[in-house]
Amino acid sequence: MKKLFFVVFTLLFIPALFSQELPTELNGYKFSVVKKIGTTDVKNQYKSGTCWVYSTNSFFESELLRMGKGQYDLSEMFVVRAGYLDRAENYVRRQGATAFGQGAETHDVLNLVRKYGIVPQSAYTGFPAGQDKPVHGEMEAVLKSILEAVNKNPDGKLSPLWKKAYAGALDGYMGTPPETFTMAGKQYTAQTYFQSLGINLDDYVVLTSFSHHPFYKPFVLEVSDNWSNGNFYNLPLDEFCQVAENAVTKGYSVAWASDVSEKTFSAKEGLALMPAKGWEDLSAGERDSLWKMPAKEKLVTQEERQAAFDEMSTTDDHGMHIVGMVADQNGTKYYTVKNSWGTTVKKDMGGFLYVSQPYFRYKTMSIMVHKDAIPVAIRQKLGM
Repeated sequence: MKKLFFVVFTLLFIPALFSQELPTELNGYKFSVVKKIGTTDVKNQYKSGTCWVYSTNSFFESELLRMGKGQYDLSEMFVVRAGYLDRAENYVRRQGATAFGQGAETHDVLNLVRKYGIVPQSAYTGFPAGQDKPVHGEMEAVLKSILEAVNKNPDGKLSPLWKKAYAGALDGYMGTPPETFTMAGKQYTAQTYFQSLGINLDDYVVLTSFSHHPFYKPFVLEVSDNWSNGNFYNLPLDEFCQVAENAVTKGYSVAWASDVSEKTFSAKEGLALMPAKGWEDLSAGERDSLWKMPAKEKLVTQEERQAAFDEMSTTDDHGMHIVGMVADQNGTKYYTVKNSWGTTVKKDMGGFLYVSQPYFRYKTMSIMVHKDAIPVAIRQKLGM
């Protein structure tokens, strides 16, 4: 999930919901709130392909709220930096025959936090002086050029010093995270801080729905950002969608990876829709009316969803965070989705958008949920 970019310590022991009330009317759409889940403020990934960590950190911040732990602001760039360290070693071991870039998957956050821990935003921003948002194009290019030079192995035998040189370049762009930091009079490392949060990473699973692998079994999803070859549990489409709705209904948020390349996904309009007719078959007037009034949507089959993946019209674009559900005047349900493109794309939505369940059904690549959010019957089929 990497393609789309857009142009102090906080610990409050009170519940937190959206930083603003979202509109219940968008043009001719009239929404009623079905479920609202606690979440933290919208952030801005800016000129970086880091949606995977912004969405997953947001997910865990909501988990801490759900657990009654209060409001936290976790450092995205601490996880990003750790990812670049592990990704570099993987790239060299595979002699460049793997992906190296800014994107990753939600499970990579689990793996990296397990290995490196995590810190609050106040302890490590990962931004150079004078910068308050990530800009990673040059950094990615420089880091990859170092690894390409290493892979050429000009001396016939790799020196272990390449890791030190690489880390030096990485820290030149992002800064070196502190070995220890103090909060509320207590000293922490990244590992002891993570332990203090009380999150059990084994409680979280990643799910998908594709028919080119057996259902109810895990498989390595074949997308370039799955550089760590993580497994995804595979469910039939109806059960996959059931998991997401069950999670939200029970008050669990959902980390969501999706294709957002469709013309019917519009952060500018605050909506993502799946009309009954394809975009190319809609007249100009019909296209315009999509954003003005609810219309009939298409409920895709497993076969149609698979075909879109096989022909690469469904791709692994972007990670977001599902934090609620609304229904329009026709009874169609939409997920309330927190994005990481800042708050000004559509100001009255404040960085959120409403995604119809038909769009979710067709274009979702994967979700991450707490195991307890999965219906018991489905969990048993998965062997959990």
